[in-house]
Amino acid sequence: MELLSIKDFRVNIADKEIVKGVSLEIGKGEVHAIMGPNGSGKSTLVHALMGHPAYEVTGGSVTFGSEDLLSLEPHERAQRGLFLAFQYPKEIAGVTLRNFLFAAHKAQTKARDPKAKELSPIKFKKTLEDHMKKLNIDAAFAERSLNKGFSGGEKKKAEILQMSILKPVVALLDETDSGLDVDALRVVANGVNALRSPDFSVILVTHYARILEYITPDRVHVMINGRIVESGGPEFARQLEAEGYERYLS
Repeated sequence: MELLSIKDFRVNIADKEIVKGVSLEIGKGEVHAIMGPNGSGKSTLVHALMGHPAYEVTGGSVTFGSEDLLSLEPHERAQRGLFLAFQYPKEIAGVTLRNFLFAAHKAQTKARDPKAKELSPIKFKKTLEDHMKKLNIDAAFAERSLNKGFSGGEKKKAEILQMSILKPVVALLDETDSGLDVDALRVVANGVNALRSPDFSVILVTHYARILEYITPDRVHVMINGRIVESGGPEFARQLEAEGYERYLS
């Protein structure tokens, strides 16, 4: 059974078609990598799936579980378990990472099960510290303002920590590996791998195969000029890294 079914999906930005009829079937527990050069529409695809208002869906259908994803507001998509990790996470001064995650955890818990008992601040603090320890993140990191003054790697670590706390059903990772050093890359990859299960699927957008040395995908897709032009197994990523995208652009 497919968890996320995307059929002939089309997206415009400012009246220009960017995603031009993408079809993908994401099964439960699967990791799909979408690779391609800059400007191929990869980021537009995942932002449109999340419901970003700047992206106009002009055609196709998307089924998430048994629901029409496109009929849901962005916050409803998040409540159903869709998660987007941004390439450039926003800064929020005056809100600590811990308070942000506590509020997000409470909202998500209530949305998924209105009768579920909320964690107390003390119990959440313990839970958060446990997750941070597993991801090799210093506990003091949680007391800093969200993304304020964070390095690129720290911002990505914060998003992986958020994903670990919220436990989404499908994670859309938009170039999460961009600009990361090896240590930060491993933290990101370990966070994704720790969540891998039949109840967790991933669409991983990336330019390079580097992160795929740490996260083994089930399928690799090449996106060129708004279309998926070829797909393959895990070994396909290494071929793309060696050969590049030139043959698709000629």
